[in-house]
Amino acid sequence: MEPQSVIFLVIFLALMALAFVLPTLRRQRRERLREQERDTLPGAPPVEEEITTGAPAGTVEAPEVPAPARPVSPPAPPPVLEKPEPTAGRLVRLRARLSRSNNALGKGLLALLSRDKLDDDTWDEIEDTLITADVGVDATREIVGKLREQARVEGTASAADLRAMLASQLVAALDPTMDRSLRATPHHDSTDGRPAVVLVVGVNGAGKTTTCGKIARVLIADGHSVVLGAADTFRAAAADQLATWGGRVDAEDVRGPEGGDPAAVAFDAVKRGTETGVDTVLIDTAGRLQNKIGLMDELGKVKRVVSRHGPVDETLLILDATTGQNGLEQARVFTEVVDVTGVALTKLDGTAKGGIVIAVQRKLGIPVKLVGLGEGPDDLAPFEPAAFVDALLAE
Repeated sequence: MEPQSVIFLVIFLALMALAFVLPTLRRQRRERLREQERDTLPGAPPVEEEITTGAPAGTVEAPEVPAPARPVSPPAPPPVLEKPEPTAGRLVRLRARLSRSNNALGKGLLALLSRDKLDDDTWDEIEDTLITADVGVDATREIVGKLREQARVEGTASAADLRAMLASQLVAALDPTMDRSLRATPHHDSTDGRPAVVLVVGVNGAGKTTTCGKIARVLIADGHSVVLGAADTFRAAAADQLATWGGRVDAEDVRGPEGGDPAAVAFDAVKRGTETGVDTVLIDTAGRLQNKIGLMDELGKVKRVVSRHGPVDETLLILDATTGQNGLEQARVFTEVVDVTGVALTKLDGTAKGGIVIAVQRKLGIPVKLVGLGEGPDDLAPFEPAAFVDALLAE
């Protein structure tokens, strides 16, 4: 063999030896370093080596770190029950809400009565003001006729005296002798001790379901316990809306499937009220379009089915005060189907035609029992003729 070939062979063998020896030396060095770390950190757990397929010898994977535990949400606090405001004197507290009617009706009339001379033209203007305020033609003529006669007999008086005369005539037109109390007292003298049943009727858009929830607050403020019946099964949001109102004052609600039989829901609500011993069952019916004969027949069915438990004590008709004379036609049709015993006028704060209160009573012979004077939960007030007229004529 030539010397040059021998040299190449020796170099090749040396390289091969290094290729096998170097990894071993590196592995031994890493082990010594880990032993030194364990010596300096007594009690530390041994590091486990895991060699993955295809990874270089001696590769160490980091231990898995457990995922942090998800924080546990605290339980939801119980709903805060609201305490409705007392009903006594609500109309006095809310008198500022009648400012639109006060400006258009009250101040207009007082300005006319304050003139130095009350001639025929002035009396005609007084009539026009009352008619424009939806008092109604017949009622206006009666009011103006009596006021004019009183002023003639007692002589032309001061503006303050004429205001007092006008107030007296308006209160008389509202007939303060009418019974405006809600018939919500339970029948403890009956064999089953059944609750009073209040049926709430009205057309869509009048604020019927909202007013039903507010009536529940009125009753609870006066010390009654209430069960709500969501018999408006044709409007998807009605039952949820009523449940929200009831939840605020701890009033149980009874509902049925969407599109179900309203009469069945009303029947179940009265049954539940009897079982739980509440004072009053308040039933919200569907928003009936008064020109739909089938829907009006359905309303009659609701009343008949409920009457199997006993007679309905109160049927409240919800009317939108802003509809003016159109509301009278709605009321007339409803009175032909059910025995309406009282009227709740909503949105009275949103109209300048406060005389609709007089027109409703004169036309229907049914007392206005409640008036809505805002969007707040306790802005439904028992109607008081003297306080209402005083607010209309406030200076």
